[in-house]
Parts: sequence; C-alpha cells; structure tokens
Amino acid sequence: MNPTVRARAFLTAHARVLLAIARDPGCRVRDIALACHITERATSNVVRDLETAGYLTRRRVGRNTRYTIDVDRALHHPSEAHLSVGRLLTLATPVPQAGERATPVTRAEGRGFGPTAPR
Repeated sequence: MNPTVRARAFLTAHARVLLAIARDPGCRVRDIALACHITERATSNVVRDLETAGYLTRRRVGRNTRYTIDVDRALHHPSEAHLSVGRLLTLATPVPQAGERATPVTRAEGRGFGPTAPR
C-alpha cells in the first residue's frame, strides 16, 4: 500500500466500541480503548454518546462497570434505520464453527455477544 494514502476505517469508533462492549459487557474503558485502537478519553466520550442515545446503559457493580446493550434499538442513520443494533452485532460477530456452541443474542443481564469474563 502506498504510505502516502491515508488508511480509512470501515467502521466508526462508535461501532467498534459497541462491538467491544458486546463481546465483553464487563470490560474496562482501558480494554475497550486498546481493542478499538483509540484513546481512553475518546472511548469514554463514545461510551457517553452511546449511553445518551439509548444504545447502552451502564451499571456499577462494586468497583466495576457493567454494560447492557439495547439490541432492539434501531440504528440512527436513515439508510440503516431498518436495522436493529442486535442485527448489526449479529452481522459483525464471528460465526461459530462446527462443534462450537453459539452464544445467544440476548438482553439478559450478564450476557452479550461472544464470551464474557466475570470481573
């Protein structure tokens, strides 16, 4: 690739943060930032934006934060308004291989899209 050509991200920071939270609803802002290749400050701003828009909620559990994604919420942009957040997450998460157990798409507390590690 030509080094003078600027790389473009296919997904926005908001979408990447939402995917990181879907994979691990108990993750820390620092872990989300590392996974998304953005700063912790930018991550905090994106999480706040997503919470303000109603895409997720935060709940303190001891010293940790637990996120819950509203999978039924429609995407904001008119060209994607027919899609729900859950549909986007389903499209953007890995498909299990033969013999692997699929992780259900659910709104239940403590469950998300992909493996979750208790914190």
